[in-house]
Amino acid sequence: MRPTAKFSISFGLVTIPVAAYNATDSSTSVSFVRIHTADGGRVRNQPVCSLEDVEIPPDEIGRGYKPDDGDTVVPLSDDDLDALPLPTAKTLTILAFVAGGDIDPLQMGKGYYLGIDSPAAAKPYVLLREAMERHQRVGLGKIALHGREQLAMIRPMEGALVMQVLLWPHQIRPMDGVLPERQPEVAPSEVAAAETLMDSFGELSEDDVHDHYREALEEIVAAKLAHREPEFPAGEEQPAGQVMDLMAALQDSVRAAKKSRGEDEGAEGAAGGGGSGRGTKKSTAKKTAAKKTTATKTAAKTATKTAAEKTPAKKTAAAKKTVGRGGRRAG
Repeated sequence: MRPTAKFSISFGLVTIPVAAYNATDSSTSVSFVRIHTADGGRVRNQPVCSLEDVEIPPDEIGRGYKPDDGDTVVPLSDDDLDALPLPTAKTLTILAFVAGGDIDPLQMGKGYYLGIDSPAAAKPYVLLREAMERHQRVGLGKIALHGREQLAMIRPMEGALVMQVLLWPHQIRPMDGVLPERQPEVAPSEVAAAETLMDSFGELSEDDVHDHYREALEEIVAAKLAHREPEFPAGEEQPAGQVMDLMAALQDSVRAAKKSRGEDEGAEGAAGGGGSGRGTKKSTAKKTAAKKTTATKTAAKTATKTAAEKTPAKKTAAAKKTVGRGGRRAG
């Protein structure tokens, strides 16, 4: 793998020469070419001069900058860009260390692996990596890449340092008009059911992160070249249309997730439906409590009846005893 850029990381008074390598490969994604639908010919983008209306060779194409206040284009050469008084032209100066969760994912851009570019850089490279791992922080700084200054984040990953280019805060559009003025309310039981459904998803598998779209597209292309119908594995159809009963849909989703993992459907009542399992337990508890209450009342009645039956006998015995005492006192 060849580096795309070389620069130094400035960590206080420590300088770490590094080489940046592309961490992602966009060439493996699905891409299409434009064609003329009438005859299948390729439609190409030709570099044409807007003044002469002629095609321009690559060695005559340069850079230009268009100010916001007009249509004038100012030519800029490589020497002009190299003369920019930017400390970030060859150095990524770390400005702050923050928690990784403080970075808005909307700002995340292209990623680069950072390798050690000289033997002397090995120890400070490892030092910075281990310090960020123990401190659980990422570094924020600025670096000039491909002719423009960029905000960048450096973080440790699997024994190496990774740089993520970030968008500037002003490049994140506001959310005006995205959400309706009045949003629907959801019941706590519906939120609990959604949480149960989330728990039922389980872990990602290798098949989940496989590019099935690319394989299906390649099968269509192969079928067209072989003048046959494409062959696809049978899959379950996804229900279409608007969901009217949200709770029922959540409960059915939990049961479907459990069934796909081969779990015992007998346990669905306790976990599926988010709150329905708890309702079952509460109902059972109520029945048990009712039985206990009835038994208590019956026992109380029996005890009262028995006590009533014993009371005359106790009174008679007490009376005889009192009379006896009185008789002895009288005598």
